Amino acid sequence: MPALLTVEQLESVRLVTLNRPEALNALTSALLGELADELANAEQDPTTHAVVLTGNRKAFAAGADLKEMAERDLVGILNDPRVAFWQRITAFSKPLIAAVNGYALGGGCELAMHADILIAGRDAQFGQPEINLGIMPGAGGTQRLLRAVGKSLAMQMVLTGEPIGARQALAAGLVSEVTEPELTVERALAIARRIAGQAPLAVRLAKEALLKAQDTDLASGLRLERHAFTLLAGTHDRNEGIRAFQEKRRPRYRGE
Repeated sequence: MPALLTVEQLESVRLVTLNRPEALNALTSALLGELADELANAEQDPTTHAVVLTGNRKAFAAGADLKEMAERDLVGILNDPRVAFWQRITAFSKPLIAAVNGYALGGGCELAMHADILIAGRDAQFGQPEINLGIMPGAGGTQRLLRAVGKSLAMQMVLTGEPIGARQALAAGLVSEVTEPELTVERALAIARRIAGQAPLAVRLAKEALLKAQDTDLASGLRLERHAFTLLAGTHDRNEGIRAFQEKRRPRYRGE
């Protein structure tokens, strides 16, 4: 049986590719289990500073595996091991960039929205079609989508089940860039390498502050930002960054 994921370590960036092309990368418990393990490995690896997650040219991921879903009763749904995966990816502290070509539907759209940065190929389609099956998004689709694209478009996408294309996703704020499909992964890797070259502590605290801004009031967010800024002022990397700028050379960060 072929691996459900392929993994390449490209210096300080880890490229993780979903590998169920015959099923448009539909998300099974086994695939998500492997992905959870791989994210845990990346989290613990001090040489990995950013992760790029992608599928193939036809599909990033076309949703949950319907055959597996149909076999689960209510008890099975409540005890679904995929719940642990969504909790783990939400807690992932390193930068995660999604490179999306083709379909990103249902759980695939939810998976993409867990990324910190989304790069989409011109042919990408984003949607939450669960309503067509008599269900609704259950892995953050209603919450993250509304925060990303606003109430009206999120309501339209979730209640009609109709997807949006890459250009509309860009205009709505769901993705940060649109590329030609053959360049999507390349562009995501370029962004990941740029981030991986920054001071690791600054990247981690900046990501944490940005995510906190989504679910807290401005005053609380500003307090967190100021606290993180103050912590970084006492680090080796902050002094190295300033010194390297003054000396017109590349900084040598140590994550300290």
